[in-house]
Amino acid sequence: MIVHEISLENFRNYKSQTIQFGDGINVISGKNAQGKTNLIEAVYYLTVGRSFRHAGDKDLISFDSESAKIRADIYAFERKQVLEARLFRGRGKELFANGVKLKRTGELTGRLTSVIFGPDDLNMIKDGASVRRKLMDQCLSQLRPGYMQALAEFHKLYDHKTKILKDYRQKPALLELLDDYNLRIAQQSARLIYYRTAFSAGLSRRAAIIHEEFSDGIETLSIRYKTVGRADFSGMKPEQILPSLLEHQCQHYQAELSSGHCLSGAHKDDLEIEISGAPARKFASQGQARTAAVSIKLAERDIHFDDKGAYPILLLDDVLSELDAKRQAYILGKITSGQIMITCCDEEVASMVTGGTVMRIEHGKLKPEVS
Repeated sequence: MIVHEISLENFRNYKSQTIQFGDGINVISGKNAQGKTNLIEAVYYLTVGRSFRHAGDKDLISFDSESAKIRADIYAFERKQVLEARLFRGRGKELFANGVKLKRTGELTGRLTSVIFGPDDLNMIKDGASVRRKLMDQCLSQLRPGYMQALAEFHKLYDHKTKILKDYRQKPALLELLDDYNLRIAQQSARLIYYRTAFSAGLSRRAAIIHEEFSDGIETLSIRYKTVGRADFSGMKPEQILPSLLEHQCQHYQAELSSGHCLSGAHKDDLEIEISGAPARKFASQGQARTAAVSIKLAERDIHFDDKGAYPILLLDDVLSELDAKRQAYILGKITSGQIMITCCDEEVASMVTGGTVMRIEHGKLKPEVS
């Protein structure tokens, strides 16, 4: 997976810019708020058709423009491809692959894959469950087109059901819709759980190996997928998972009506992470938590390789400056293959990379500095 060249028009603070990347490590340096993260955001957008930040499509368009464009020449699966996204203020987006307009965002999935690792990911061990669900969603949305579709449908159904639970007292007729929404939410949850169960098993296996090496064999890392009712659905297909989810819904029906909240479904999922047998969220030190987070993100990269036979693009967004020298050296020592894009403000971090391409951003302009 390699992005040879990317062209941006009216994307964030890039008015019109074409950038060429090296096949290995690319260091993008510069001061804060110059557009470094915007650049790798554009690369990531072409993997799943959305930003990795909390931003809608209209937020990606320059303030004084009505549209934006991202175009990239890539090499993936032994052939050259051209991917393009056109964003329009007030009327959505259009996606293209090799000049052909895609009918659905899901058709973009798998053409280009990437792993994003930023400072917030270092907190994934201690933060709430939503951060760890995001980890699963980001990876699976690229590897499994059906997952992205199920996730989008689940969120839509969840929003509708939540509205029913909050409004039914004023509009009792809404309760007539609840059974249908419960069934459909359970069906989409079963699909998500099916994918997440397999993913978490692979992540646990890969992360344990990396973590053991990273900690010099002193600590062990384990990851266990947790879903509603704490059931174990390993090896089960969605249709086999569904009855348990419907039963869980029935058990929480009155509680949902009383609380006004949806208490059953895939939105309650989490990854339980343990270090040497102790719950990491409660007992891990900051250093242990960061070591575990690095191990998990590198394991995510390996899962892409296992599935696709090629390393995804690794996007390190100002994460190295948040780590001590040992963890910096470990990450750089592990990424000897594949294309990597590293953003940083620190000249010392930039100087750690040898044999790669170093660029600098100034006022939204990317200027090649060293090759």
